[in-house]
Amino acid sequence: MISRMTIGCILACLVITMAVCDETARAQGNSPHNPQPVGVPLTAIVECGAGYTSHELYDTKITVLEIVRGEKAWERVKEASSSNEPPKGGFEYILARIRFEYFARGFPGECSHELRPEQFTAVSANGKEYKALSVVPPKPELSGRLHSGDSLEGWVAFLVLQQDRKPMTTFTADVGGAILHGGGVWFQLY
Repeated sequence: MISRMTIGCILACLVITMAVCDETARAQGNSPHNPQPVGVPLTAIVECGAGYTSHELYDTKITVLEIVRGEKAWERVKEASSSNEPPKGGFEYILARIRFEYFARGFPGECSHELRPEQFTAVSANGKEYKALSVVPPKPELSGRLHSGDSLEGWVAFLVLQQDRKPMTTFTADVGGAILHGGGVWFQLY
């Protein structure tokens, strides 16, 4: 027969294991050391409001749905606009198709969020931010104003070093008084 002490130890180990697993799952996407994989949604909280105005909390769900890199990405960028230039030596385009969902946590839920491609920044595997692009991405571009319950899906273009095998993108909500709670969120671009 198993003693009460043994059962207590087993239960304690189980609780600790579940807590560690839960913490690991939450940490996914909240650090450049553990970016969210392609196809896996990441939730974050955005605070809407500026200065002394009413601050409302909104849940966002961001999913990098698809990545296109290299020659295929350049072909799509070239088709998007004749003004787009080819990548300079040693660099290549990465296109990310992203879904962004926006939901009010409470009332009145009247704050809208202006989503723009510039809110996504490419970062190298070693943590260096890549320069923002002035390129016309393929349609639809990830851009627009969201109200509670809305979602947008579109493309964002990045230019990264060809040798960078594990680039990432980070999202910042700092537009029109919006603040992303808990720091940045990170996604794989590979």
